[in-house]
Amino acid sequence: MADHASDTELWRRAALGDQDAFATLFERHVQAVWNHAYRLTGSWPVAEDLASATFLTAWRKRAEVTLVNESALPWLYTVAGNLARTEHRSSARRLRLVRKAEPPADVSDHADSVVDRVSAGDRLRELAAAVTRLPTAQRRVVELCLLGELPVPDAAVLLGLAESSVRSHLSRARARLRTELEETR
Repeated sequence: MADHASDTELWRRAALGDQDAFATLFERHVQAVWNHAYRLTGSWPVAEDLASATFLTAWRKRAEVTLVNESALPWLYTVAGNLARTEHRSSARRLRLVRKAEPPADVSDHADSVVDRVSAGDRLRELAAAVTRLPTAQRRVVELCLLGELPVPDAAVLLGLAESSVRSHLSRARARLRTELEETR
């Protein structure tokens, strides 16, 4: 019975403490949230951690959340995006700290540079980094529509914007990403 209930009904029941309803929401959306987190980070383990943290946040805030268009996905994508940005900032701080602590290497290892160039995840990480550098409005639209595969009308409702504004932000973001990624090649 719970499998056929809408997200709104399941969320309402979860807010009242129904763990089975929340488990159904989890099973229904965990793969989509993980995919979204992977697109944002380019890392399987980080995506797993972000998906887990997203649902932990959902459980903790289940009584405070209002769903958009009968779906929990827009809210879950937003939480995952916020967590990914926090993770990116934390990773950057750790990397800066490690670089300060390491003595400079005089000789670079050719094998390391080859591995870096052929890594399939490098391009995705470049894209994820480029997305984080977009202006906030464009970044949110890209995260929801391109990375999260949310339809433009749903993103517009979630962001409180007109559909034409979402399309405009999306067009500008695509052009900016295209230019930035071509410059890195």
